Amino acid sequence: MTKSLFPEMEPGRRLIDPRRLEPSPDAPLADRMRPRTLEEFEGQEAIVGPGKILRGAIENDELRSLILWGPPGSGKTTLAWVIARRTQALFVPFSAVLSGIKEIKEVMAGAEAEKRSSGRRTILFVDEIHRFNRAQQDAFLPYVERGDIVLIGATTENPSFEVNSALLSRSKVYVLKQLDEAALMRILKRALEEDHGLGTLHLEADEAILTEIARRSQGDARFALNTLEIAAAATPAPEGRGARVITPAVLADALQRTALYYDKSGEEHFNLISALHKSMRSSEPDAAIYWLARMIEGGEDPLYIARRIVRFASEDVGNADPRALSVALAAKESVHFLGLPEGALALAQAAVYCATAPKSDSVYRAWKEAVADIRAGKVEPVPMSIRNAPTALMSGLGYGEGYQHAHDLPDGVTDMECLPPVVKGRKYYRPRDVGYEKTIKQLMEQREEIKRKRSGS
Repeated sequence: MTKSLFPEMEPGRRLIDPRRLEPSPDAPLADRMRPRTLEEFEGQEAIVGPGKILRGAIENDELRSLILWGPPGSGKTTLAWVIARRTQALFVPFSAVLSGIKEIKEVMAGAEAEKRSSGRRTILFVDEIHRFNRAQQDAFLPYVERGDIVLIGATTENPSFEVNSALLSRSKVYVLKQLDEAALMRILKRALEEDHGLGTLHLEADEAILTEIARRSQGDARFALNTLEIAAAATPAPEGRGARVITPAVLADALQRTALYYDKSGEEHFNLISALHKSMRSSEPDAAIYWLARMIEGGEDPLYIARRIVRFASEDVGNADPRALSVALAAKESVHFLGLPEGALALAQAAVYCATAPKSDSVYRAWKEAVADIRAGKVEPVPMSIRNAPTALMSGLGYGEGYQHAHDLPDGVTDMECLPPVVKGRKYYRPRDVGYEKTIKQLMEQREEIKRKRSGS
């Protein structure tokens, strides 16, 4: 047999530390309870349930490069280690947090040589692949293309933004969902029963206790198991021979607060601000308050939220209620002056005001159309009639010639054309029949009627 280029690898053994497969008794409960088989793997039936393509590829050891995308505690790393137990290929775990381009090249070279000498594939598991920059990700590409490695990348971030398009096109993306309460309940009950979990402690927790842990874990199995472990450690042994019972008081102390999956620079940041914005646009104040609270509790910068509400006041409320912009700006100043937690109430006030205000995006549409015309090259000199003429030379050149001063006219309506010829007659701002904008529309129509009568048309 050809000697393996991975010296620590014995024939027939995967390139992983066997101790990692069997956590020590002192390891955290979440590690000790990590599923060993697909049958034990909970909550992702949509991708690894019976009859699914990925399950078949794992069972037949015919895996191709893939990206596992999902929130914390959904099973990405666990699924990789289940694959490690099943495959006959070399299996190399790799951390994007701890490794750099030098380590990547060394592993790639070893995988290429192993393929040539023994014909064995190497499965490379890269945890938190989104932490690799573009150059580091590019280093994988030729080896993936040649089939020297099968890449399994795990990420909590949207791979559309965080993984190179070339690498993404050569990999299948599997989306892992947050675990539902039923799956978390099964995981928690198994942890109480299994000897490698908490089974030897003879703990009892009623259905309500486990339900509360599952509910507060936000789909994160690791958080659920960590909470159960903390509660177990805080539960005293009874004086007699009875079981140790986890009480609501102990659980409340273990929980402290709900796990909030939130990354201020990642996709969840954009998901939540989108939810806030669209809730306000849909005139749903309760939803606006909820998403605002989620962002604040998750640690978002309150001034960022304030800026978005100010933007919303112009973009979605506009002149239907001009006061919305004042309220939003006042909230921004309040947050700047007070900070948190006091300033959060001003943000809530502004969010509710914007949500309940009449809506119009006429100003936003007008702005977009004007910018589009300018970017399309519809740019001409400012008409002479509306140019200033601060010097005699400029006046002699015709600057300001034909200008009509609106305040000198009895109705305040001029006949000047203020747009350049290339966009003459263009109507960018089209107010709606809502809120104060209805009044604006009436005033604009009155001005147009005055112009028509004056021109005799």
